[in-house]
Amino acid sequence: MLTKRTTIRTPRLPSAPHSIQKGMSLADLLDREAIDCLAHNISLVYPTFDGKAFQRTALNGLKPLSILRRGHHLARALREHLPKRYGNAIHILIQSLTPPQTAMEDLGPAVFFYLPHVSFVATYGLDPALNEGHDPFEISMLAQYELTKRFSAEFSIRSFLIRWPERTLAKLTEWTKDSDPHVRRLCSEGTRPRLPWATRIPAFIKDPRPVLPILEVLKDDADLYVRRSVANHLGDIAKDHPRLAFELCERWLEGATKERKWLLRHAVRHPAKKGVKAALRIRKLAKRPMSTTA
Repeated sequence: MLTKRTTIRTPRLPSAPHSIQKGMSLADLLDREAIDCLAHNISLVYPTFDGKAFQRTALNGLKPLSILRRGHHLARALREHLPKRYGNAIHILIQSLTPPQTAMEDLGPAVFFYLPHVSFVATYGLDPALNEGHDPFEISMLAQYELTKRFSAEFSIRSFLIRWPERTLAKLTEWTKDSDPHVRRLCSEGTRPRLPWATRIPAFIKDPRPVLPILEVLKDDADLYVRRSVANHLGDIAKDHPRLAFELCERWLEGATKERKWLLRHAVRHPAKKGVKAALRIRKLAKRPMSTTA
C-alpha cells in the first residue's frame, strides 16, 4: 500500500563555509541563495507574501554592494513587500526565524543571513509614524532579543541607544540577568562606544559611566564569550578615558578570580603593548596569585 509522503516545511539558513575562504567576500553570504531562504522562511508564516516579487526587488542592484550595504538593501526590499505597519512586519520576521544558536563561540558566517533583519529593525523600528502612531520600542526590543540569539543585535541596538538611551539601557540592564549568554553578551557588546564596523555612540565616547553598571554585572559572567566582550568594551573606554578604565581595572583586581584576571589582562593589552605604565602594572598584578591581589 502506497502512503502519501508529507513534506515538512521548516525555516532554513543558506549554506556557508565554516569560515571565509581565500578569494571569498563576506558579501557572498547575502546572495541569491540567502534571498531565496529569506523568501522561503517568510512564506511559511505569511502565506500571502509574494516571494518571487521580493526576490526580484532584492536582486536588483545587489551585486556591487558590500555586505553591510546588502543588509540595508535587503531591509528596504523587505519593507516594500511586508505589511506597511512596522509592528506587523516585524512580527512576521520574528515568526520566520530559525531556532536559536546554542554554541557560544565560532558560530560561523552563515548567521550573517540575519543582517537584513537587524538592519530592518534599526532603519524602521524607531519611528512611530511607521507603526501607525504607536510606540515601536517594545516590539523592536523583542525583535532584537530574538535576533541576538541567532546572530547579534549589536549593530541595531546602537540606534536605540542613541535615540532612547535611558530606555534602552534600562532594558539591557534587565537582560544582563538573562539565561541566554548571547543576550547577556549583547548588553556589553552593543554598548561598546567604538564597536568595529558599527556606528559609534558619541554620548558613550564622551562619558562611558552610564554603561559601567552593566559591565560590573557581567565581569564575572559564567561564559568567556561574555567576559571577552566586557574586556573589549574596557579596551574601548581606555582609548578615550584611560584613567577611568585603569582605575576600574585596579578596583576589579581586588579579590579577582583567575577568569577575571584574564579579562583584565585582555582589556589593557593594547595600551600595554604601547608601554603605558598603568596598563603594564595591571597586567603584572593580574598574573600574581589571588592572595596577593585580594
